[in-house]
Amino acid sequence: MDVILVMCAGVLVGSWFFPKKYKKVNERLQVVCTVALIFCMGVTLGRREGFLEELSTLGLQSFLFFLIPSLFSVALVYPLTCRFMNGREKRNKRR
Repeated sequence: MDVILVMCAGVLVGSWFFPKKYKKVNERLQVVCTVALIFCMGVTLGRREGFLEELSTLGLQSFLFFLIPSLFSVALVYPLTCRFMNGREKRNKRR
């Protein structure tokens, strides 16, 4: 929850208060912070006892966390797209 609040505060500051002339500097700072975050996460995982033994299990869990929501999203979006976009395509052809 804290992460979401900080992200929302960042969006508000970026859209209302942050000067546009510092956009490039801000983009580079974001990349540096993202790389630092990924590095710190790697160090934390690397220091964990038995991490290499857990890696295969974690990989399978990560794959399932990706696969199941993706399949359900496609299964939901495809029929909705077919239903609602067909009418739009027919209207565009008449023009």
